[in-house]
Amino acid sequence: MTSLNVHDATPDDISTIRQFIVDLAVYEKEPNAVLATEEDIHDSLFCDSPKVFGLICEQLGDGESTPLAIGFAIYLFNYSTWLGKHGIFLEDLYVSPEARGRGAGKALLKAVAQIAVANDCGRYEWNVLRWNTPSIEFYEACGAKPLDEWVGYRMDRAALETFAKDEG
Repeated sequence: MTSLNVHDATPDDISTIRQFIVDLAVYEKEPNAVLATEEDIHDSLFCDSPKVFGLICEQLGDGESTPLAIGFAIYLFNYSTWLGKHGIFLEDLYVSPEARGRGAGKALLKAVAQIAVANDCGRYEWNVLRWNTPSIEFYEACGAKPLDEWVGYRMDRAALETFAKDEG
């Protein structure tokens, strides 16, 4: 019998978080997209006033004394002007392939939901790639619904800098 434990990420988890980020990028078919270093992760999650937060899911099997990190979630607070309340945006949720199907994804998703409820958030949102059918099925089984009317937009760093400098 194994047990799962979800806890707030600590600085000791930085290398694990970085590896999970790389593993997620590989899964999402963007293996060369990760630019974040361990120092970047430290400076973002463990600074004096963090704006992003992390959770680690660990598994402890029978007869084992050291838990094994099998997944993580990264989230941040946003704000809905329509609701007049904060919300939570789930930036990343990842569970190691060999640990899938054991409840880690649900435990992480639920832990973030509990943080949202504890902070009186009005929404809990995230994005999923259209081709990621296993994740879509998982999220819908947990009660989430797709936002069909909304289209995500993004400016990468180069576009952001160009736009910010544009005087027109």
